[in-house]
Amino acid sequence: MQFPALPRRPRAESIVPMINVVFLLLIFFLMTAQIAPPDPFAVTPPEAAAGDPADGPLALYLSAEGQIGFRDTLDEAALAALQAELANDPEQTKTLMLRADALAPALALARLMPRLADMGLRDVQLITVTP
Repeated sequence: MQFPALPRRPRAESIVPMINVVFLLLIFFLMTAQIAPPDPFAVTPPEAAAGDPADGPLALYLSAEGQIGFRDTLDEAALAALQAELANDPEQTKTLMLRADALAPALALARLMPRLADMGLRDVQLITVTP
């Protein structure tokens, strides 16, 4: 008497190829991600009653001592780096986010504005916080 062969269980599929694909995607996204540079110094923005949220790719910082910062440069080098950034990308909207400290001297801000206008910036938005 012959017994029929027992049906074999199908072999479980390996998840190793899926893990490989996940790691490759992770590496791809880490390599292509654009990480924002750190702020040159801490700024406490002034308070405003209301307003529209500002956004833009360019941010200039003005400290409580009147020091100017752009990306990782300070003072005159910061303004030169900003001007080079504007020259490299003529398609940019020419909108600048100004993150001035609440205790920044008004004279420093008044001296900065004509220099920004000379660079071709026509839209400078002051970043504030709402209470």
